[in-house]
Amino acid sequence: MTHIRIGSRGSDLALWQANHVKRQLEELGCTVEITIIKTQGDAIQHLSFDKLEGKGFFTKEIEQALLENTVDLAVHSHKDLETTPPAGLIIAAVSEREDPADLLLISRAAVDNNKVWNLKEGAIVGTSSARRKSQVLRFRDDVEIKDLRGNVPTRIQKLRDGQYDAILLAKAGVDRLQIDLSEFHILRLDPSEFVPAPAQGVLALQIRHDDAALFSILQQMNHSAVQQRIAVERKVLNLMQGGCQLPLGVYCDEDHVVYVSHASHWEEGSNWYEYATDDLESLAEIIAEDLKEAAGND
Repeated sequence: MTHIRIGSRGSDLALWQANHVKRQLEELGCTVEITIIKTQGDAIQHLSFDKLEGKGFFTKEIEQALLENTVDLAVHSHKDLETTPPAGLIIAAVSEREDPADLLLISRAAVDNNKVWNLKEGAIVGTSSARRKSQVLRFRDDVEIKDLRGNVPTRIQKLRDGQYDAILLAKAGVDRLQIDLSEFHILRLDPSEFVPAPAQGVLALQIRHDDAALFSILQQMNHSAVQQRIAVERKVLNLMQGGCQLPLGVYCDEDHVVYVSHASHWEEGSNWYEYATDDLESLAEIIAEDLKEAAGND
């Protein structure tokens, strides 16, 4: 019987993801244990993402544990991963895709049904994502954007405590944790309009590149259609040399229509693009060229 050691962050959502994969592996006859690993992104809570040095600040320590053979498998939110993997590691499989949309949670006191998103004039909106910030300004340039850090329950509590009028969260995380949001006004932002992060809603299963036995097991869990679509999204991110700090959203839907949101700096608000093609192979290069040309003309 194969024994697999999973490395995971310690947040509620990360542990839900690790246990989700653990159950699937156990159904395949494996025995599984989970090791919690603290990352830089977990340890530093007072800075927004764009102030943290480098990229991969939710993944680096877990990847190091893989390389040092203290764990066998890392379960990541795919959108947190750098697009160029560390030497010696590969993404062996990806999960099904949860709803990739972002949610806007609005306190009842800040609802104005006459405004876009039903959000009152001059509202304080919480997010630390440059992608989300730039798109908020595209739709509502009157609001004040305030950095928001912490795990999902912590962010929701800050909204509950009145530190913000509204906050933005990935719907996938809220759905996975089955959080009761009935006290708030909830708006699902259509991913074709408010464009998600590349690979949002997808889990990445990362292993050492020479672990052929585990690779073979994980192929039974791999969702190849999802893998094909997010490859385009991630390739655009790679060609734009970006990470969490880049104001870039890319979403390829099931019909292979690709939606893009991009800004040179989030304060400027984002530009929106749509691409439709049967040839996904070369699409990422075309998108990246267009975005670089548009940025050069700004």
